[in-house]
Amino acid sequence: MSKKEKATDLWVYDLLKEAHIDLDPQGSSIKELDDALKTASKRGTSKVGYPEYIGVVRDFIIVIEDKKSISMHEKRDDNDILSEDIDSICNYAVNGALFYGKHLVKNTSYNKVIAIGVSGSEKKHKISPIFINEREDYYELKEIETFISFNEDNIQEYYTKEILKEDTDFEKETSEILKDAATLHEDLRNYGSIQDKDKPLIVSGILLALREIEYGSFSIDSLTGDTRITDGQKIYNAIEANLQRANVSPEVKRDKLLSQFAVIKNTTKINQIDPVLGKTPNKHYTEFLYKSIYRSIRFHQSGEDYLGRFYGEFMSYSGGDGQSLGIILTPRHITELFCELLDLKPEDKVLDPCCGTAGFLIAAMHNMLQKTDDEFEKSNIRKNQLFGIEDQSYMFTIATTNMILRGDGKSNLENQDFLKQNPAKLQLKGCTVGMMNPPYSQGSKDNPGLYEISFTEHLLDSLVEGARVAVIVPQSTMTGKTKYEQETKANILKHHTLEGVITLNKNTFYGVGTNPCIAVFTAGVAHNKDKVCKFINFEDDGFVVAKHIGLLETPSAKDKKQHLLDVWFDRVEAETKFCVETTIEASDEWLHSFYYFNDEVPTDEDFRNTIADYITFEVNMITHGRGYLFGLDDEEDMDEAEIISMAAEEDERYD
Repeated sequence: MSKKEKATDLWVYDLLKEAHIDLDPQGSSIKELDDALKTASKRGTSKVGYPEYIGVVRDFIIVIEDKKSISMHEKRDDNDILSEDIDSICNYAVNGALFYGKHLVKNTSYNKVIAIGVSGSEKKHKISPIFINEREDYYELKEIETFISFNEDNIQEYYTKEILKEDTDFEKETSEILKDAATLHEDLRNYGSIQDKDKPLIVSGILLALREIEYGSFSIDSLTGDTRITDGQKIYNAIEANLQRANVSPEVKRDKLLSQFAVIKNTTKINQIDPVLGKTPNKHYTEFLYKSIYRSIRFHQSGEDYLGRFYGEFMSYSGGDGQSLGIILTPRHITELFCELLDLKPEDKVLDPCCGTAGFLIAAMHNMLQKTDDEFEKSNIRKNQLFGIEDQSYMFTIATTNMILRGDGKSNLENQDFLKQNPAKLQLKGCTVGMMNPPYSQGSKDNPGLYEISFTEHLLDSLVEGARVAVIVPQSTMTGKTKYEQETKANILKHHTLEGVITLNKNTFYGVGTNPCIAVFTAGVAHNKDKVCKFINFEDDGFVVAKHIGLLETPSAKDKKQHLLDVWFDRVEAETKFCVETTIEASDEWLHSFYYFNDEVPTDEDFRNTIADYITFEVNMITHGRGYLFGLDDEEDMDEAEIISMAAEEDERYD
């Protein structure tokens, strides 16, 4: 381990440890690799060559070479190709990593090498991976921030997406799910003339009914188009049985759900035999869901997840008729990010007062269940630690169904108007975590209580002291456009603490046209004037918009999220272009863009470009008779040649 690179070596070691990757420093415990390194002299001598770190993850060799300074990151020739001369491979991180990678693939039985050049320090650095195959061909990959993509769990996905440029099994499944959701959406319209808000009720109701097949109380073959006991009535009866089996209580809640599902039995058209289908639309929908979902579940490791993904895609689907279901779902990667930002524990109690389809509660439930092996604790999480409030009856029904389909957690959902609830009474639930995506653009000067900041304050007031809270709201909420919003921001700081705000990808809610951010608070603790908050620019989150599909995860998304979490939890430092840490005032705009200033030392190229811009401006002003701006009294007598000569002299002076 070079003394010059020691600090960088230790930082790289921490990155590997965090990513759960076990590599050997300065040599290898794997005999085949260690033997190969004995002939890996960068200078072509007989000396042994050792990279900083080396090891094997699955069937990939990972080799890392690092340098202390970013200026020694890489060296390229006149054709922009990585130089492979002795000086370059000895003195530059990427060139050295490439050398070791090629040597190892040539002198071992391994056919896949990922060589990584690292330079700089924790705060300012560059990490460049290269893939090398058995023919010693190499492919430069996108820069990364962490090594999370190369651990045991993620490296195959990274290889498939970033190197092979192919869809993963997950993406193939997603494509199938999207296709099925689109087909069902069209069939509901074409064969049933179903209103948009009733479509998810019919789908979720049938999914509940299908659960009764295993108990023998429901059969698809029983859907015969009988006019006395209709197919819809039979499905409705199965739904009622399943709600009782799921122990949905009290009875008034069950009755409310059944009143919403009544559309399945009361809509005449879907209970009459369709001449095109040769069966009732209700039977057609039931068969479709059984074949595309329940039969597919058997072939997936996590049937519950597959079912949930279909349910989510259908809820968010907007068909070719230009109409949508009117439901704006919080994307799954955001609900999971909330759980990580708030560092959920198995003993937490979680409240989502605008729960919609219950996306946050489902994410929280799964996150907490993964953190315990105690069956009693798991049961308690499902029954007693998840609380949701939803104002709209049909959304409440969808949320309850969603929770049942995902493995319970429906016991504490309420069909209420959150803003009309007494926060002191809600506090008695003892919730230690709050998550929320409130209704957007409902507030106005005439009705300021519906501003997103009002929902935020009400949530903070409804939790126990010290509770961790995250809300996803439009960026305008954090700027305080109106006097009411500004006053509410000030009042929040009197009783609660702002931890920070994360500016998100503008396409997070693709198609909605909202620029969102995540604000994180600690409830019940007044904001100290010396409190340092974090303001992060996470617009580049590794998600991109794909035509006809929507927001898609790229291979860099896991890496970027890991970096965000590292910065948030003070595991690493970051440049101010990513994170600004500062004290705040209520009147500030609580966004990264408000606090950020460019503190980077300009490069020589930046300096030359700025001088060139200045000279261009000066010449332009003089030629337009405004030389007096530069102390020239007789500019009108200067000809073009003199001006150009003067500019050239200035340019030469700055060079």
